[in-house]
Amino acid sequence: MTKSSINNAQSGERVLIFDTTLRDGEQSPGASMTFEEKLEVADLLDHLGVDIIEAGFPIASIGDFESVSEVARRVKNASVAGLARASDKDIDRCAEALRDAQHPRIHTFISTSPVHMKYKLQMEPERVLELIAASVSRARNRVADVEWSAEDGTRTEIDFLCRCIEIAINAGATTINIPDTVGYITPAEYEALFRTVRERVPNSDKAIFSVHCHDDLGLAAANSLAGVRGGARQIECTINGIGERAGNASLEEVVMAMKTRHDALPYHTNIDARLLTRASKLVSAVTSFPVQYNKAIVGRNAFAHESGIHQDGMLKNAFTYEIMTPESVGVTKTSLVMGKHSGRHAFREKLKELGYDLGENALEDAFNRFKDLADRKKFVYDEDLVALVDDEIVTAHDHIKVLSLMVMAGTQGPQSAALTLDIDGEKVTHQATGNGPVDAIFNAIKALAPHEATLELFQVHAVTEGTDAQAEVSVRLSEDGKSVTGRGADPDTLVASARAYVSALNKLILKRGRGKPEAMQAI
Repeated sequence: MTKSSINNAQSGERVLIFDTTLRDGEQSPGASMTFEEKLEVADLLDHLGVDIIEAGFPIASIGDFESVSEVARRVKNASVAGLARASDKDIDRCAEALRDAQHPRIHTFISTSPVHMKYKLQMEPERVLELIAASVSRARNRVADVEWSAEDGTRTEIDFLCRCIEIAINAGATTINIPDTVGYITPAEYEALFRTVRERVPNSDKAIFSVHCHDDLGLAAANSLAGVRGGARQIECTINGIGERAGNASLEEVVMAMKTRHDALPYHTNIDARLLTRASKLVSAVTSFPVQYNKAIVGRNAFAHESGIHQDGMLKNAFTYEIMTPESVGVTKTSLVMGKHSGRHAFREKLKELGYDLGENALEDAFNRFKDLADRKKFVYDEDLVALVDDEIVTAHDHIKVLSLMVMAGTQGPQSAALTLDIDGEKVTHQATGNGPVDAIFNAIKALAPHEATLELFQVHAVTEGTDAQAEVSVRLSEDGKSVTGRGADPDTLVASARAYVSALNKLILKRGRGKPEAMQAI
């Protein structure tokens, strides 16, 4: 971040948005993204107007290093940040990954709370202070933009926290983050903490202060906004609030809170709110983490009204029960204009309306799947198209793909499945039996692509209403402590099940090849 940007954020009411979906969000168990999926998310975040994209933790693995490097090369508008512990090795690896970034940022951290210093670091406070000065100085010698974080900052003694921050700023930190690592603090306490630190640290005017809140008590968004009231001018958050344990502050919630309640929260961001729903759907698709129906802003029911009293009010004036318009966050009313007679041009325009801009090859593949869907389904809703295209994006680079499936089911068992897969360009077929059609399908997959993974989750829900609705299936597999989630969509629930299992298996194969990451602790 440039010096002018720092001064602008300090003196004005602009709040910078630091998105850590690709780093902290991906640390959610089962939420790992492939290389291509990370690039897809990064491109959309840049288009969304995010100020800083935390692309990953370069020292963690070769895969993380490569994805941070490629994001750094691709992103044109946002700063790209990499995470680094307070060690020379971490910082140098991070700087190497960010070499091609137009606006690189090294984000280095160390624990500062008594419990973390004693049990996690096993260091005395004076040693921690030495490492802060050394790590920030080293990072500043590599890049102009350095963020320093006090891990478990909200449980750190205030006198020591102030000493840490003063040292970090003197060493060259341009952003100071005080994270609520364990989601413990309350809004009033967090606001007071920032006011106190900014008043007591003599050089506090030389850096932007940042919030990073976890949602263990459901207070992440409220705490983030409270920190802004206390003087912070950067919010660290994720799409859909994904992240470790209960997740992080939700980007869409903090952005729309400031936009909708500007009277109480007189701040603004550079986020194009009309892309929020699109971003939510993309992250949900690539992580296979479904968005809860009643999730604020982007949930399926966020703008739905079933109560008779509510419906009556809405018919008279939408403002009776809606404090923001669906269009303001990119929700369009479901349309029934797409069908089997629709052409490529109309299909392309509809996808653009829904927030997709596909290349020619991807568009052709998606169009062919749409025509197949239109032949099998009476009405093709916007939600159907979103599910179809997201499924196409997720599976585009898979090593294993479902080609065909025939299932025998009914009261007379055993049920059987004849499955044909494409494994790295080779077609293979197997017929298997099982205790039900889904079990038979999964047994066939195991026979064609042997593995020892354990099925942890099998979940089905309908994309739209009606008996011909597309099914979205989520499957979670676990192997050697690694957990991944795959997703598949199709009007045939059994086909969707096969696609979801294969999707998870593809992610597991990628994880096997990444090697064991170095130990790390999220802030």
